[in-house]
Amino acid sequence: MQGFIIKLTRSREEDMIVTIITEENLQTLYRFYGARHSPINIGFKIDFEVEHSLKSSIGRLRDVIHLGYPWMGNYDRIRQWQQFVSLFYPHLKDSEEIGSFYFSLLNDAAAKWKDQNPKRVAVESYVRLLNHEGRLHKELYCFFCDEPVTEEISLIRAFIPAHRHCSHTLPINAKGLEWLYDHGTTLFLDDNEVERLWYVINEGL
Repeated sequence: MQGFIIKLTRSREEDMIVTIITEENLQTLYRFYGARHSPINIGFKIDFEVEHSLKSSIGRLRDVIHLGYPWMGNYDRIRQWQQFVSLFYPHLKDSEEIGSFYFSLLNDAAAKWKDQNPKRVAVESYVRLLNHEGRLHKELYCFFCDEPVTEEISLIRAFIPAHRHCSHTLPINAKGLEWLYDHGTTLFLDDNEVERLWYVINEGL
């Protein structure tokens, strides 16, 4: 079984509770500390086995193999990846069966993380997520005043539209936003706009 680690919680001594997005569901497993264990961290893609026991309601994480990416030697890229991946735990923690979408989303993003600007990959991935969950607001009405937003479009948490003067945040150019929503690419957004959207994503999925 393969998956992405989205949360690590210390338990007794060096033992850990590990939450993993797999190809079909969200797994919460127990990992006993041991000298022979390979190191794991937030954002790692791993191959693993689950051992079940009648003595415990939580499965045991076993036989872990880290499936690394070439960019994981780059401090900035791994830091941004961990920042992005850690957002999935509070978003999905109450879910059980989540299907294959979230695993595929992270798998695709990880493949692009080396060759593209990671923040652009994150923004494009987040639009896919919003669209999948039916939360992508293509009809631009201001969250604060409920009036149409035709120029100087700002986006607040969950990419909800607002007037710049209502939200007091950096606006996003309308053409770039439309292209992002229709084609899934940040091609027509400049670096400052991408930086603003990265900040919004980090407020929570």
